[in-house]
Amino acid sequence: MARVRTLDAAELDGKVALVRADLNVPMQDGKVTDTARIDQSKPTVDALVAGGAKVVLMSHFGRPKGGRDEKYSLHQIVPALGERLGRTIRFAADCVGPATHQAVDSLAAGEVLLLENLRFHPEEEANDWNFAELLSELGDLYVSDAFSVAHRAHASVEAIARLMPSYAGIAMQGELQALDQALEHPKRPVMAVVGGAKISTKLELLGNLVRKVDALALGGGMANTFLAARGLAIGKSLVEKDMLGEARRIADIAAKAGCDLILPVDAVIAREFKANAPSETVPVDAVPDDAMILDIGPDSIDALCQRLASVNTVLWNGPLGAFELAPFDRGTVEVAQQVAARTRKGHLTSIAGGGDTSAAMAHAGVEERFTYISTAGGAFLEWLEGKTLPGIAVLCDEINQQPNEAA
Repeated sequence: MARVRTLDAAELDGKVALVRADLNVPMQDGKVTDTARIDQSKPTVDALVAGGAKVVLMSHFGRPKGGRDEKYSLHQIVPALGERLGRTIRFAADCVGPATHQAVDSLAAGEVLLLENLRFHPEEEANDWNFAELLSELGDLYVSDAFSVAHRAHASVEAIARLMPSYAGIAMQGELQALDQALEHPKRPVMAVVGGAKISTKLELLGNLVRKVDALALGGGMANTFLAARGLAIGKSLVEKDMLGEARRIADIAAKAGCDLILPVDAVIAREFKANAPSETVPVDAVPDDAMILDIGPDSIDALCQRLASVNTVLWNGPLGAFELAPFDRGTVEVAQQVAARTRKGHLTSIAGGGDTSAAMAHAGVEERFTYISTAGGAFLEWLEGKTLPGIAVLCDEINQQPNEAA
């Protein structure tokens, strides 16, 4: 795991802890519909309170266009935040300024204050050094607990961590440990399962994975492109014709690296992209011109499940088919359930995340049965691509109180 500073080394008693959480939660009709990100912040808040700290939570919410927009006010999540954290939550109507300082100063040890949406200030996304200084003046120490934004060089993620004593929160630690276990120091053999619509969005991911894993199983639209690159006719299936060369290049890299590239051998096809459309199963070399591949077939499912018996670590990103539409969710559901079953028996370490992955795992009913499922999207993918995440790197270095070029 990246050698980040952790709360174990922090002096908390009587201190004000600024916590960068990810409270960018989905809402409908004024209510939070998924509390997973709130729940992830609870262990860190509990630890800070137990240590005698005053807790100030910071987060973005949605994509306001650089100014106040009540539609994106974090005040809306206060009821859900209080319920899930089991605490009374105070709220500050801004994240900087005299009134915010007054709200922080009025906190007693063990109390929690939520600041207004960081993105109401355009300086946040610009990683503005002066804005980061204003944030840092609110507290004594900084706790980074939002891996999901660690790929963003934003003021509350990167610049602030160079201005004050900074530590990784418990959720951040857990994410880094899980990723390290899956990719940097895994128990081999390792199989990656990668699905989703397009190769073009995951070129760096695939290029990095084939050099690090023992087997790479592909599904979804990207598998179609690899099949087409092998010269197979795939009807009206989603395919990136301009990526056929890249698919062949990745296949060559995999072969040279000793990574077994696993493609579907059969497919569930339909003439319409809708739930319960009439469907049939065919070999991948027998897809009719007027049909589209919407899921891997039963032989492909069986082959993947059998392969799982010979691996010790599974890394999963993206669905294997159109999992939102029955019956084209079968491949994703059955393979995920097999991974979950082997994980529960202690035979597998299973890590999933990125994009639609957490939704697909929830649909399969396995969200509590994998070793770890990340709620992060872009940060998870960039880590798998082998990139350095600015929000992680800054926690590993000695605190540098000079602005860098990005600031």
